[in-house]
Amino acid sequence: MKRRKFLGASALAAALPTRIFAQTATSRPQLLQSVQSGDVASDGAVVWSRADRPARMMVEYATTEGFSDPRRIVGPLALEATDFTSRVHIRDITPGQTVFYRVSYLDLGDLKTTSEPVGGRFKVPPAAGGGVSFVWSGDTVGQGYGINPDLGGMTIYESMRRLQPDFFVHSGDTIYADDPLQPEKKLPDGKVWKNIVTEAKSKVAETLDEYRGNYRYNLLDENLRRFNAEVPTLAQWDDHDVLNNWYWQKRLEPDPRYHEKSVARLAAYGERAFREYMPLSSGLDDPMILYRRFSFGPRLDVFRVDMRSFRGPNGDNRQSVMGPDTEFLGKTQVEWLKGSLKTSRATWKIIQADMPLGSWSMTTSAPRPARRRWPTATTARRSAASSRSPTCSPSSSARTSATCTGSPPTCTTAPPIATIPTGRRSPTFLPFYEFVSGPLCAGGFGPNPLDKTFGPEVVFQKVPPTGRFDLAPSEGSCHFGHIKIDGRTGAMTVSHHDAMGGVLHALNLAPA
Repeated sequence: MKRRKFLGASALAAALPTRIFAQTATSRPQLLQSVQSGDVASDGAVVWSRADRPARMMVEYATTEGFSDPRRIVGPLALEATDFTSRVHIRDITPGQTVFYRVSYLDLGDLKTTSEPVGGRFKVPPAAGGGVSFVWSGDTVGQGYGINPDLGGMTIYESMRRLQPDFFVHSGDTIYADDPLQPEKKLPDGKVWKNIVTEAKSKVAETLDEYRGNYRYNLLDENLRRFNAEVPTLAQWDDHDVLNNWYWQKRLEPDPRYHEKSVARLAAYGERAFREYMPLSSGLDDPMILYRRFSFGPRLDVFRVDMRSFRGPNGDNRQSVMGPDTEFLGKTQVEWLKGSLKTSRATWKIIQADMPLGSWSMTTSAPRPARRRWPTATTARRSAASSRSPTCSPSSSARTSATCTGSPPTCTTAPPIATIPTGRRSPTFLPFYEFVSGPLCAGGFGPNPLDKTFGPEVVFQKVPPTGRFDLAPSEGSCHFGHIKIDGRTGAMTVSHHDAMGGVLHALNLAPA
């Protein structure tokens, strides 16, 4: 294939870091994807990076920016089996402490040459009395919108970084493995969106290396690399991390883009690449247990859920009997979520969801339109009665609860008013909020109709103009949310922002 097929115009190629094209067998190891941290706990975090060759990861860290008190970790090998990615878990850090770290790689080819160190930082949650803030969104490089060097790349990441959040909730669609890029995409007004294009992003992902290539593509963006080095990530996966609206049993015989017809095989590749490239605390060779509670002091608990690994086939969710066809989170995860919410004593409980609770997201991947979301009205009411649904977990033991999601790509705040199956108000079920903000770099669409099960009332909504689908980032499609909690009073401020960081709406909430 011709070079311009992969890189577009020469101006686009020139925008990429020169060092990507200047590797030789004798040069020092390179950290082309920089560093990132994630899965922040009360005593530390995971630090991730990637070498460009077989190498040994070395991490130095300190609690001062000048590294006056450094410690050193001899990390794992970065080999072909993990696409040269590696990670270490920095532990035993004092609560509330900021950690500064430097990652380098020792070349296994001569054992004398190491890379230039690349630095980053993260903050360990406070034990008591401290405030906390975070940003959230989802959907990166979707609907044909990739890294546009004419616009400075994915500048939304720089806007989020400037807010200096304690962490970032990535609500899924970390890549769009099923959505290839073209060097140019024409917009309705006649303008042209330009993309940097690589080989892996020139077709749908069908191999493990092509899924990995989608992550490497995103990390070409300087804004994202700088953001990753300063803000730890709590990452989820969603459908486009594998294939739009996928489920394990699905087959792709009707889709001519795919030579690989087994979605289960594609999902295995997608999961492996996601685990290699995201700073997750779980080991690569163990079953992926993504759901987890993250405590950020007495004011905030975040509950990350996995809405992909355990679900049954897509459908209309109107079955009269609950069973494998209505599976969504899986029994073990539901029981974990219910128990974790019940035992949490945090002022605020945030469920990190990659799919909406209150709004429909219609698809056409089934013989009739299927609904991509938490259980629909009928299923949710049955679930409430049988205590199977996490939407009913906020009970009298909870203080204040909310869900944050980045899908569908729009900007919405809605406070559902809880009801029980008979329609009567439940005195033991507290109202909660749902916040939807996104995408990071993808097409915008919506609004979608609200499901009425929990009585949602829209407080704020920003959607594309009437009749527009696939609004471009340059036309205002991209958004992120920001939550800031006051450590002294517990008051929470939730704001929606545009890609430049401008505040579109803010809501102040007092703890219950």
